[in-house]
This record gives sequence, C-alpha cells and structure tokens, in this order.
Amino acid sequence: MTTTIGLEIHVQLATQTKMFCGCSTAFGDEPNTHICPVCLGLPGALPTLNAQAVVLATRLALALGCTVHEVSEFSRKNYFYPDLPKSYQITQFDRPIATGGSLPIATSAGRRDIRLTRAHIEEDAGKSMHAADITLGGETLVDFNRCGMPLIEIVTEPDMSSGDEAYEFLRGLRRLVRWLGVSSGDMEKGALRCDVNISVSDDPMRRGTKVEIKNLNSFRSVKRAIDYEAQRQADCCARGVRIDTETRHFDEVQGTTSPMRSKEASNDYRYFPEPDLPLLRLDPEGVESQRREMPELPWQMQERLERELGLSSYDAALLTEERETASFFEATLALFNNPKKVASYMGTEVAKLLNERGASLGQTRLTPDGLAGLLAMVENNTISNTASKEVLPLLVDTGVTPEEAVRSLGLEQVSDTSALEALAREVIAENPAQVGQFKAGKEAVLGFLVGQLMKKSKGKANPQLAGEVLRKLLA
Repeated sequence: MTTTIGLEIHVQLATQTKMFCGCSTAFGDEPNTHICPVCLGLPGALPTLNAQAVVLATRLALALGCTVHEVSEFSRKNYFYPDLPKSYQITQFDRPIATGGSLPIATSAGRRDIRLTRAHIEEDAGKSMHAADITLGGETLVDFNRCGMPLIEIVTEPDMSSGDEAYEFLRGLRRLVRWLGVSSGDMEKGALRCDVNISVSDDPMRRGTKVEIKNLNSFRSVKRAIDYEAQRQADCCARGVRIDTETRHFDEVQGTTSPMRSKEASNDYRYFPEPDLPLLRLDPEGVESQRREMPELPWQMQERLERELGLSSYDAALLTEERETASFFEATLALFNNPKKVASYMGTEVAKLLNERGASLGQTRLTPDGLAGLLAMVENNTISNTASKEVLPLLVDTGVTPEEAVRSLGLEQVSDTSALEALAREVIAENPAQVGQFKAGKEAVLGFLVGQLMKKSKGKANPQLAGEVLRKLLA
C-alpha cells in the first residue's frame, strides 16, 4: 500500500491587532469582548489591511524559500457556518503572496525537503463551543473573538508518507515560526492548527481517493489521526470497499476518524476578488531588506553546531529548538570554551530545572556569565559536578554569582591532602572486606571506597584526589 500525505497548516501571526480591524488578538479573554463591526461583517464596515501581518507573512515565506510575489490579491471564500458571521472569509486564492519553497525534516534515511505549494494570508473564523453532544440537542455557543485573527496558511505538496514524517514537519515549522518571532506556534491556544489530506492506494503508480481530516490541534493528534486513517483506507482497499472523497473528524478519545461531510471543491466556495481591498503590492526593496536581515535559520545553525563544534545531532537539535536557547548557548560558549560540556549541561541539568519551574530561560535569573562560571568551577575542581546541581537552582532563582552560591551553601571542594588522608584512613578501617578485595586485584572496588569517602566529606571531597589518596594508602 502506498500512503500519500499533504498538510494545510494555519499559523496565527503574532500581531497585536486582527487582520482587517483594530480589535485585540489577546487570547483567553471573555467571549465576544474583542469584536467590532468590521470583524463581524456588519453592513457598511470596511476592512483595512494589517501591515505588520504582511511583514510577518513575508518573513516566513522568505525563510521557507518561497517565491514572494510583488502583487497578490484577496478573495472572498463563501460558505455558511455559524462561526463565520459574514458568511464569507477574506483569503487569497489564485494570486497568493507566495508560492513554492520547502522545509527540511529529519528522517531515518537522513534529511529530506518537503516541498510547499503556496503560502497565503487570510483571516480566521470564530469558535463554536458545544455544551453537549450536538446530535442529542446540546447547546452550541459561538465566540467571535477569534474572528479576523491574522493567519498565514502553508500548503504542502503531497510529499509525506507517514504520521512520523508529518509530525517532524510540524515540529520543524513550529520551531521556525518561533525562531523568527512570526507566531507563538502554541497549538493549545490555536496559534497553529493543521488539516491533513491523506490517500492510500494499492497501486504504487497512482494515488488513492483523497480524504481530509480537519482541525487537528496537537502533534500527537496529527500522528494518531494519520496512522488510524491510513490503516482504515488500507483495509478498505484490501476488501474492495470504495473510499469516498470526504472530510472526516478525528475523535481524540477513541483515536478514530468519522465522516463529517462531503469534501468541497474550490468551485463550491464561489471565490471572487474582494471588492473592499485593493491588490496587495509589496515594495521589492522592503522584501530584499527582509531577505538580507534574515537570521541564521534553526536547521542551518544545527548543521553548523554539528559540523564545527562536533556536537551530536541530538544536542544540536535540542539547542536550536528555541532561538533564546541557541543564543544563550553561544553566549556561554564565548566565556567557557567547551562546547560539549556546555551543551550537555544545558540539555540535562538546566533543561530539567526549567521543566520543573515551567519556565523558559528568559523567565529566570540565569545568565551566560553565571553558567560559564559554574562550569569553570567544576572544571578547576572548586566544586564537584554533584555539588553544581545544588548551586544551579540559586543561579536560576536569585541571579547570585556561582562563587556567592557556593559560599552560602558551604560546597567548596576539599582538596587538602592531609584532610583527605584522615577521611581515607577512616574508610579503610571501616571497610576491611572491600580493602581485602582491592588488594586481591579487584580494581573496581576502589570506586566503592571513593564513594564512602565522598559521603564522609558530604560531597565536598575532590573525587580524583580522593582516589589517589586511597590508592596510595592501600599500596
């Protein structure tokens, strides 16, 4: 069976106001508090294009390698649904702002580019909220706060063949929009939503019947929906059951898809040019200025960290997940030139602490100076690596220097040979069996004895020096 998958992703642009009016784009406020005659489509209200939304859309299109068109056009997409008060959506149809482009994804066979068909600007619809099962007469309410939210829709070519590939594409796109400051990419808040087009065929020379799955709002849901639908269609092919061209709903609880409605064709929407908006004409110099100012993109930086610093693909991907993290890493590296140690510590201890705090780096008091200083203290044996884990929370929460934190916690590493010898003699006296094993040639037992010494010193002993002192006394 051959599975063919294409995605349509709606990305909410990070503007303060809506696409065609001055209403706020704030999330989570009381329903129907950010609305006006324009976004409700009341008679006589005229849309005005949000210039910042165009800038952000252009930035994303350029980063994706799209051809950005100097002239594009808005159209009306006509359909009737309770959450669409105008009974049409302002979007772009046959003259979008950008076409072509691609986004790289990681696969088991290596990096592969997923081609894009187009990117176009449009406004969002409202949000229907079902109080109960609508098939049983439950009440449906509509929140129009989301009406008119600025979106860019990214449409891919049917280049994917599995839920895993779709998952990687969405992860990569979210990483990019956050990196560029184009969108929060927060799927829980509806800032990134995905429709899936999928077909399965038992003939590798032709595609099967296309089925659409609407409004998937998590990476996990996308993968689960694709995996289920691919298997459903494969079963239909095997049994000779016809697959209908339709739009299906994914049930998060059951993990299944079910029919919603027949699939509309473009003619069903009766597209025509938006009469209240002129052609969108971009300044070529402005576009080129954005191209020149484009930062190093996340996958480019990831490749550079692997190539120039010798980092693993895992560490490099982790460091480039967020631009803030990448910048912090490079600033720390400028002060403590050990890429692998900085990457490892950020990917383990720092990441663990941030996860516990539910915070990003920018929401803490940790600085590149502080982390570099902490790693330097471990490097020069001022403190042990174990002790550094006690120091790190103070740097994150209070912003004190590593030296101040170590002093306040009393964690200075003991490197005084005479003090270590005294502790070593106690360990030898208390563990005659292990001492005997070591003298009989079991080298691994030395690690146990060093551990006992570390306990006695409350973790302050220099472990390397402790091992040397024990070995000398046992000789």
